[in-house]
This record gives sequence, C-alpha cells and structure tokens, in this order.
Amino acid sequence: MTAPALPRRRRPITGWTVAKNVFAWLLSASMLVPLLLIIVTSFKSDRDGQTMSFAWPQEWNPANFVTVIQKGKLGAGFLNSLLYSSVGTVVTVLLAAMAAYVFSRRRSRGNQILYLVVVMGIVLPINYVALMKVMQLFALNNSRIGIIALYIAVNIPFTVFLIYGFVARIPVELDEAAVIDGCGPIRLFFLIILPLMRPVLITAAVLGFLGMWNEFIMPLYFLDSTAKWPMNLAVYNFFGRFESKWNLVSADVLLTAAPVIVLYLVCQKYIVGGQTVGAVKG
Repeated sequence: MTAPALPRRRRPITGWTVAKNVFAWLLSASMLVPLLLIIVTSFKSDRDGQTMSFAWPQEWNPANFVTVIQKGKLGAGFLNSLLYSSVGTVVTVLLAAMAAYVFSRRRSRGNQILYLVVVMGIVLPINYVALMKVMQLFALNNSRIGIIALYIAVNIPFTVFLIYGFVARIPVELDEAAVIDGCGPIRLFFLIILPLMRPVLITAAVLGFLGMWNEFIMPLYFLDSTAKWPMNLAVYNFFGRFESKWNLVSADVLLTAAPVIVLYLVCQKYIVGGQTVGAVKG
C-alpha cells in the first residue's frame, strides 16, 4: 500500500504578498482602460460623442454600429481581412512546418546555414523601397495575391523558428519505423509527423492570423484600391471622414478589434500550451 499524500502547507499571507497581488491587479486593469473608453464612447449619441471621455452616455445609441457598417464599408473590409489572414495563415503554417521538419531532421552544415538565414528574417528590417520594386517587377502590386504573398513571406521566419523546437522533440525512431514499413517522404510527413505537431501548429496559426489581421503598413503601401483594403484600413479611411464623431470612430474600432479579441480568448490555452511544449531545443 502506498502512503497517503501529505497535505500541502499553505504559505502564510503576508503584507508583501497582498501588495504584489494588488499591484498586479491594478496593472492588469489599466490595460483595459483604452478598451473600456472605446466601448463607452461607441454607444454615445452624436452630440455626446464629439469628445472621448469616460462620461456615461446620456442615451444609448446602438445604431452607431449599423451606421458604421453601412458608411464604413466594413463588410467588404471584413471579407478582405478574412481572405488575406486565412489563406496567408494556412500557407505559412504548412510551408513553415515542412521547412522546420527538414531543418530539424537533416542537420547538415548547409541546412544549418539556411535555417539561420531564414530565422534572421525575424530581426531584419523590411526595405520597403526594394520590396516595392520587386512587387512591381512581378506585377503583384495592388493585388490580393501580392498582399497574401507578402504576409506569408513576413511570417515564415518566426513560424519556422517556433515549429523547429517542437519538431526536435519528436523521436527520430518514428521516422525510421515508418520508412521500414514502406512509407514515403510525403506520406511520412503528412500522416505521421504533421498530426503530432498539432499543439504548435495551432499556436503558430493563431499568432499568424492575429498578426496578419492587424497588419497596417503593407496594405497601405501595396494596395491602391480601397475595395481591396482590409478591415483595419477601412477604419483608417473612416476616421479621415468622421474624425469629429468619436462615437462612430469608436464603434468602427470596436467592430474591427472584436474578431481578434474573441479569437485570442478562445485560443489562449493553445497559445500558452503550444509555446511551452515547443520550447526551443538544440
């Protein structure tokens, strides 16, 4: 018979512990102040919404959201953002998973150098002048395919870096057993390895989707047509027309931020778990 587990001793609550917890709560609450300000202002009338303040709305006006959707072209912007972020995320995660698997399994000198070159893209700045010339050369400027390709190129370095550490934890014996059973390279990766990457793939997909959804500079530089602008640029355009009506601007910002806030809250456990399990190794 095993001995019963001894009960854990509770640490005594001291004044220092209480002070640290209160400080942490206040610091966390301060992060919600801008969001609270936007929520309160978005329900104000045109008269009350001429300035942004924490003053409670004298009359609640949910019609602001209808006005924003109609005049701000948020429907088209939402579809564009969804297209760019979804396609970019799927392609980025798939390419990065394949690259990370090869870099992790075949650690030749050439592959190690190539891995370092790819990962350096995390810290190297983007030269927008040269990038504009490349986009014009391949006739990708002001096109949906072009902006998706840019999103993929920018996000691949970090995604490869994230997945690489996770793949190193998968035993090589699985590969050898699959090869002995007659499994080819493509079947080995998609049927054996890829399902085992599920935690880190979800993490990479969520982080990539959030980054692409919030991207502002690239669509502004490389999309001339407002009909192809994503949702956050629709906010930029809307603010230029209604800069004196903060209630409408706040409603526009809230509608734009709502999808990514909901996605982050739903997938938060996958993000934390995937980053912990996929800690960099080797």
